[in-house]
Amino acid sequence: MSDRAAIIERLRSDEKFLLTTHENPDGDALGSLVGMNAVLQGLGKDTVMFLRETEFPLPYEYRYLLADDQVIHFAPEDLHERTVIYLDCGSFERMAVDFLSDDSLTLINIDHHHDNTCFGTFNLVESKRSSTAEMVYSIAKELGAELTPFLADALYVGLVTDTGRFMYQNTGPEAHEMAADLLRNGVDVHAAYTRLYEDQPFGKVQLLGRALSTIARYDDGALTIVSLTKSDFEETGSEETFTEGIVDFARGIAGTAVGAMYRELTGEGREHLAKISLRSSDNRVDVSTIARSFGGGGHKQAAGATTDLSLEDAIESIRAGIRSQLDAEQQPAA
Repeated sequence: MSDRAAIIERLRSDEKFLLTTHENPDGDALGSLVGMNAVLQGLGKDTVMFLRETEFPLPYEYRYLLADDQVIHFAPEDLHERTVIYLDCGSFERMAVDFLSDDSLTLINIDHHHDNTCFGTFNLVESKRSSTAEMVYSIAKELGAELTPFLADALYVGLVTDTGRFMYQNTGPEAHEMAADLLRNGVDVHAAYTRLYEDQPFGKVQLLGRALSTIARYDDGALTIVSLTKSDFEETGSEETFTEGIVDFARGIAGTAVGAMYRELTGEGREHLAKISLRSSDNRVDVSTIARSFGGGGHKQAAGATTDLSLEDAIESIRAGIRSQLDAEQQPAA
């Protein structure tokens, strides 16, 4: 769905904005958020960024992009003077904040998730885009915004992470063309790679070792899953955000249709909850469908959810979701 012309006009004419993204923000969410904020500020707009206080600390590799004191955690006094922009957020529930549910607010929804619920007043949903960062880049070009090194770096983070370093099937010619333009405008590829994929805290490597020691495979490898418990975090002195990227090791094992990670959540009020991350390496399996069965969502190849199911029950639900899709694919056409 596309209200692109109307959205571009609002971005040009409106003067005050509040920007936000989904809970547990990843590289594309943060790169798009910071990037769109830079675009609008470059055009002389009055902007604020909103994230819940509980989203901090951010994943280790993204902290250089956005500090806690650069966002607000509450409704600004002039909220009703601001146009609200949701970036990379498939549904309102993924950043369901009471003060943003006010029907009198104008919400602009910019996203590339194929299952976006089009919850905005204006919606720009382009599921064929590699990332929301690619959409922000396109908008910046249309608005005539200056592609500064800071903006280029933020958008590169969104692009490179949501394309799996340009290896996922959502990587088209436009993604590479965008990357080339970002490099011409100040992105240091080696520095970006080091920040995102190297220079990791020792606790993160320890968590990876513990997760890999739990690898289990089901249904001839259709599902490969790793898991982490609260004690793994406590004993390694690690943060929950250190788990970023671990699920890809399960996905990368030959013969795997879906790689998954199940990790128990820490912190008060979350004692009986766990986070499930899903990655598909088989075109026949849409993991966002499986994630939605847990109340989550995401992309066809990358999705997640929070659940109160035990590890054993979660495994059985994921296996059932995979089987139903593979069985449907094998049914002869009517």
